[in-house]
Amino acid sequence: MTTAAVTGVEQQPWAARVGCHGVELGLRVIHAVVVAPAALFLSALTAMLLRHPDVPFYEIDRVAFVLLLVAVLARAAVMRQRVLTIERATWPMLGLTLLAVAGVIGQPFDNQTWCLLAAKFIVPYAMFHLAILVFREERQLRHFELFALMVLSYLCFTAIAFLVGAKSLIFPRFILDESLGYHADRARGPLLQAVANGVSLNMLGILALHATLRGRIRGFRAGLLLAALPMAVLATMTRAVWLSFAASIGLFIFRSNSRRLRQAAVAIAIVAVLGSLAVLSFDDQRHIFRDRLQESGPLDFRQAVYAGCWQMFLEKPLTGWGVNQLPSELARHVSGYSEKELYPHNTYLELLVEHGIIGLALYLWLMWEMLRLAWEPVPESETKGFLNQQFHSLWPILLGVYWVNAALVVMNYQFVNGLLFTMAGMLAAQCRRFPQLRFESIPVRQVAGLASCTN
Repeated sequence: MTTAAVTGVEQQPWAARVGCHGVELGLRVIHAVVVAPAALFLSALTAMLLRHPDVPFYEIDRVAFVLLLVAVLARAAVMRQRVLTIERATWPMLGLTLLAVAGVIGQPFDNQTWCLLAAKFIVPYAMFHLAILVFREERQLRHFELFALMVLSYLCFTAIAFLVGAKSLIFPRFILDESLGYHADRARGPLLQAVANGVSLNMLGILALHATLRGRIRGFRAGLLLAALPMAVLATMTRAVWLSFAASIGLFIFRSNSRRLRQAAVAIAIVAVLGSLAVLSFDDQRHIFRDRLQESGPLDFRQAVYAGCWQMFLEKPLTGWGVNQLPSELARHVSGYSEKELYPHNTYLELLVEHGIIGLALYLWLMWEMLRLAWEPVPESETKGFLNQQFHSLWPILLGVYWVNAALVVMNYQFVNGLLFTMAGMLAAQCRRFPQLRFESIPVRQVAGLASCTN
């Protein structure tokens, strides 16, 4: 036997073992993602938070989303679940997506246009339906709650570090890159936009209040997190964020039926006032805040942009101009500004210009269907869970925070949209669980909502 033949015989068992181990490892990975889709879901949300589209880095958010989609579909096939659940909100989502795709499909391929299409429509609407399949048990809902608390802690830490000048502690480092995103002089977080960071802080802060009242976080940790929240909001240096945060706290204080929630809101308000006074005791910070409050340039700019958007709408009121056509066209409809691209800074106005009256009507229909989820009954077995009656009462406020800030910035942020539509999907999944209970266990006051939970 030749030397080559002997070598081949010796290497064959080794190669076979490596191949078997590789196949085994692959099967274990597939088994893990199929068995624990919630972990992959939260990983996808994390990727959307930490990977901004302007950052020249591998598109890990797209990879995570595709992996999540494949894993959930594989799990549904194995467990013989319905892959597509048709909800009332599905129809306006489908209409908006088809309307946006129809406006893009005939244009030359542009990566930015398709990224915006995914961030505003495809990804969040898919997350809504994936959440219905993934978050079916209380254990998975608690994982989401823990994830929300961790993200809030990170965003608060980053914002406060920026406020006090400890920029060496901020991670990722691209947050400090002035050539990326907007508002480099404010606490803008990984979203690279102060309003987007503020609405994330506000929504996650409401979830933190919910977790505190449920006893999920207690004592020093709860106090520290809730005390850091108003300081982080203050650090955004954005009047719209301040006003929406103050409005949500005011609603808790004056409109809530929960005494503990009112007390927590009062404590946050006191911390906000004392923290603001402490920050304003420094001359440089006092000058910055005074300039932000007295600044009128953004208001004049918005008035000019809004007038230009209205003129564009009147030119194409039904069909609209299409996705990502607004920035360049708006610059030609607004005088007095030399920028080649201008943005409306208003989600509703952008929808009206890009997709016409039909697009705005579909979006308002979608928001109405999402609001209706707050009025659906809570299964008796989940009255002490994450999606309890208290969460249902907080849901309109969460939507309100999103709506108010959407009037001041275009919600092109995957994480913000994904977070909101994920919670909406959880509520829709809970509504589907309600008819499975025994009829005699349903309280009389909840019977009226039974019909709205069924298709």
